Amino acid sequence: MDKARLAEYWRRNVGIMRNLLVIWFLASYGAGILFAPGLGKIGFWFAQQGSIYVFVVLIWVYVAQMNKLDQEFEVAED
Repeated sequence: MDKARLAEYWRRNVGIMRNLLVIWFLASYGAGILFAPGLGKIGFWFAQQGSIYVFVVLIWVYVAQMNKLDQEFEVAED
């Protein structure tokens, strides 16, 4: 893979990670701490369990997106 294509691959990889980390931050810190008083019981739930569930779902989303990206750049492990 040439340098330009490799740089594009990593730029998109970092973009995927950035977006998923923002979602995780909003779910764990945002909904569990910052917005918890306004959310009532669901804010407490996010602080205790919800952020963990969101994190597990984000792992599956990351795997799916990276598999798609690997296939697009022809670096997939078949």
